[in-house]
Amino acid sequence: MTFPKPFYRWRPHPWHGLDVGPQPPSLVHAYIEITPFDLVKYELDKRTGYLRVDRPARTSSLPPSLYGFIPRTYCGQAVGALRDAHVRGDQDPLDICVVTERPINRAEVILNAKVIGGLPMLDHGEADDKILAVLSNDNLWSDIQDVSELPVAYVDRLRHYFSTYKQLPGERANIEIGDVYGRERAEAVVRASIEDYESEFGG
Repeated sequence: MTFPKPFYRWRPHPWHGLDVGPQPPSLVHAYIEITPFDLVKYELDKRTGYLRVDRPARTSSLPPSLYGFIPRTYCGQAVGALRDAHVRGDQDPLDICVVTERPINRAEVILNAKVIGGLPMLDHGEADDKILAVLSNDNLWSDIQDVSELPVAYVDRLRHYFSTYKQLPGERANIEIGDVYGRERAEAVVRASIEDYESEFGG
């Protein structure tokens, strides 16, 4: 029997075992951890590669889009330096939000995402940018080239979600979100995260 190439005898680790994408930094893979239907925040367990329950949602706010990360990326010195020489990345894979027309209601899927922009976020002083993308073959959104073409209300929902998703009633979240940036800047962040991954884990 002839096996396809590449053939994985065991399931590849979603962070380290999958490719960054077909044409990075513009067309990347997104590994989805949570969907707009999830009332629980799931997060990749970095050791095993399986999804772990991080926490039930603390408020009624739900993610407006698919949410996950780009494989073989890491937010370290190069990502932080795009913000400020004294800022470092959050030492996680680079987060990505993917806009789709049709509801995708399950996580642990891989998809091709076209990068269109990003939200510059600081979480406890560390760079935690959220790359914004569209499903590359989406019937409604695939022609979008830049975040400026997304409805303003949609971007506002994303900003609100990330500014409040860790907040408890009566407390103030230690999160700062700047102005949304376009495709060119987003692609620079993706490139920096690939550089950080290679520095941290090797090519």
